[in-house]
Amino acid sequence: MPYGEYPYNLDEKGRVVLPQAFRDFVEDGMVLTRGMEGCLYVFPLSGWKRLEEQLEGLPLTDGAGRAFVRFFYSGASKARLDNQSRVSIPAGLRAFAELEGEIIVAGAPGRLELWNPLRWAAAIDAVQASPLAPSCLRSLLPKAGMTL
Repeated sequence: MPYGEYPYNLDEKGRVVLPQAFRDFVEDGMVLTRGMEGCLYVFPLSGWKRLEEQLEGLPLTDGAGRAFVRFFYSGASKARLDNQSRVSIPAGLRAFAELEGEIIVAGAPGRLELWNPLRWAAAIDAVQASPLAPSCLRSLLPKAGMTL
C-alpha cells in the first residue's frame, strides 16, 4: 500500500512527477478521477477494475448510487507514467481539485491522492480538531496503543 505525503510541483503542461515510493504502485497504468473532499484519486488499473465491479453492482434504481457513479466515472481518465516518471493530469481534473503549482501527493489504502496544499492542510486540521474513527477501527486503536 502506498503511504506518505510528498510536495511536488505541476509543470506548465499539467504534469507531476510521482514520488519514487509510488511508482511501482502504478507502473502498469492508472486511472485518475474526482475524489472526495476536493482531491483527485489515482487508482492502479487493477484497483480501478475491482472498484468498477463494485460500482456496476449498484442497482440502477438507486438515485444516490447513480449520482456517485456519474461523479466518479465522468471525470475518470486513464494515464501512464512517461519516461520521466510524470503523469499528465487533464485540465478538467486540475480545475476540479484546484491544482496548480505546488501539490501534495499522498498515499492512501488502494490509491494515491493529489491535493491542493491548502485543501490538504484543511483536511488534516479537520481530523485533528475532531478525530473521528470509523466504528470498525475503534477496536483496533487500543491494540495499537491509541485512544480517542
